[in-house]
Amino acid sequence: MKDFVLYCKSYSRDFLRLKRLLESVNQFNADHLDFYISTPKVDKDLLEKTLGGDGYFWVADEDIITANPHADIAKYHAMPGGLSQQIIKSEFWRLRYAENYLCLDSDCLFIRNFFKSDFLANDGMPYTVLHQNKELFQLATDRGHEKVERDLRKEAERVKAVFNRKGPNFYCAPAPFIWSAKVWQSLETQYLEPKGMSLWDLISPELPETLIYGETLLRYRAIQLIAIEPLFRTYHYDWQYFLMKRLGETKAKVAQNYLGVIYQSAWESELNLGQSQKSLSSHLLKRLKRFSRYLQSFV
Repeated sequence: MKDFVLYCKSYSRDFLRLKRLLESVNQFNADHLDFYISTPKVDKDLLEKTLGGDGYFWVADEDIITANPHADIAKYHAMPGGLSQQIIKSEFWRLRYAENYLCLDSDCLFIRNFFKSDFLANDGMPYTVLHQNKELFQLATDRGHEKVERDLRKEAERVKAVFNRKGPNFYCAPAPFIWSAKVWQSLETQYLEPKGMSLWDLISPELPETLIYGETLLRYRAIQLIAIEPLFRTYHYDWQYFLMKRLGETKAKVAQNYLGVIYQSAWESELNLGQSQKSLSSHLLKRLKRFSRYLQSFV
């Protein structure tokens, strides 16, 4: 078992983004950390056609699912993909490839050299991304997007209530996430099993995996908590990206404080693999709205 690896759960529509991520890993992976990619079995041929076969280890999503004796493969097939992928990412530890892993999303992009020491302390203890999201909340409020803070606070309060914790809201997002198998296992043994549950019963649109991981660590302390700020500069919204660019933000400047960047796939549709199902009028409306938000960045 390795002490640390990279991992990304992906699916066919994101393979162009994943290809970009893989290229950045190959360029900046200074310590040659192993990189695992999981997809549904049915997507393997397309994955190899799009990415080639080098620079990563492929894992079937189904193998991760069945590594949990309490998992129900039928529930996986019936579940929306956006939800099932949260659970699969959280269950990767069960394959015992590593004690800790950096959980990447397909829309992640490294922009400078990274080392194992960026993720683990000298004694091998993993760092934990843990913060209060104040920068994003303030920016959203300043720009008239109060809903951003309101929705994220409600989400954090719901997960806190599951673990009966009072106090400040903490966030372990955005991606990538430094996750410890010990933390996920403590959730299994100290919360889920006594209740006769599995992670497939707990994670939901109202209870996301990122907050569950953080609250599990705060509750059961399976590892020492060494908090760090987010590893990547994330542009959650196109209006945020346009504004930051207007203020002079560039990749070179971002690389002084971050290992990479994330351009959210929700507004970077040109990297969706396959033909869009949306109408021409829908695409035109989307472009018009984005141009409007671009103009707002000048205000």
